[in-house]
Amino acid sequence: MTQDTILKIDNLKKYFPIKKGLFSLSKDYVKAVDNVDVFIKHGETFGLVGESGCGKTTLGRVAIQLIPATAGTIYFMGENLTELNKSDLRKLRPHMQMVFQDPSSSLNPRMTVKQIVGEPLIINEKLKGEALNKKVIELLYTVGLNEQHLYRYPHEFSGGQKQRIGVARALALNPDFIVLDEPTSALDVSVQAQILNLLKNLQKKLGLTYLFITHDLSVIHYISNRVAIMYAGRIVEVSKTKELFEKQYHPYTKALLSAIPIPDPKIKKKFKPLKGEVPSLVNPPSGCRFHPRCTKKMPICSKIEPELKEIEDQRFVACHLYK
Repeated sequence: MTQDTILKIDNLKKYFPIKKGLFSLSKDYVKAVDNVDVFIKHGETFGLVGESGCGKTTLGRVAIQLIPATAGTIYFMGENLTELNKSDLRKLRPHMQMVFQDPSSSLNPRMTVKQIVGEPLIINEKLKGEALNKKVIELLYTVGLNEQHLYRYPHEFSGGQKQRIGVARALALNPDFIVLDEPTSALDVSVQAQILNLLKNLQKKLGLTYLFITHDLSVIHYISNRVAIMYAGRIVEVSKTKELFEKQYHPYTKALLSAIPIPDPKIKKKFKPLKGEVPSLVNPPSGCRFHPRCTKKMPICSKIEPELKEIEDQRFVACHLYK
């Protein structure tokens, strides 16, 4: 793990047991994240893209140990999170935060904005009275709100304002790393742009590192420095964002980018939709998980799972086409 790396994940697995039968014995597992390797550098925005149900959100939550890993290691700021006890992990919590997908469900409807944003300050920094008031107002101004919003409840805000409250709460303890789980997917397009610009400005001002989870490639193109493509619990390609949009190596990545519409009626673009369905994470296909839908599959693809290998500088691909 190099000094410029804030998060390094090796061979990470997260399996969810499926309870069956009278005594709720586990017979099967949902393999939501399966042998994932990822590293994120200080100060960058690392994008994580994939279809719904591919394991993106699970990876984000396991990365900061909101849910425990089944196997593998997670190094955050030099500490192996998977080996820490609850007390030591709690000490690291202020350094890593999360902004959730749906602000309406992630904000307590019975709490005012002051209570929502102030809660981590009360618990961790023991702030109260005027000191708490001052800090919460400062955080609200940081995300584009003000003191007039202090005693309002979440239902009194628009979707974009709710997400700003969620960002303010995440910033309360001066974190180094924030997981952003589809923070703009529940918002209108114009509001999406406002939130993305806010996140970019905050990153520049506060030196933050982001793991940005989304299924929207146009958002990734705008905000991320590097991007990983995820399919059925596995990472299939990692690249610098600019290079990924110029050239794709993995057949799944090519299919994803070919589906992006071009806003020009003069340009005729051939779109070939992927055949078949996303595989079950309970019984994923043998070998490469994408091979049942791949137009370039070979006999080896159904037998041996390809490793994520560096085929160019900072360009990683898990595909038998590239040995």
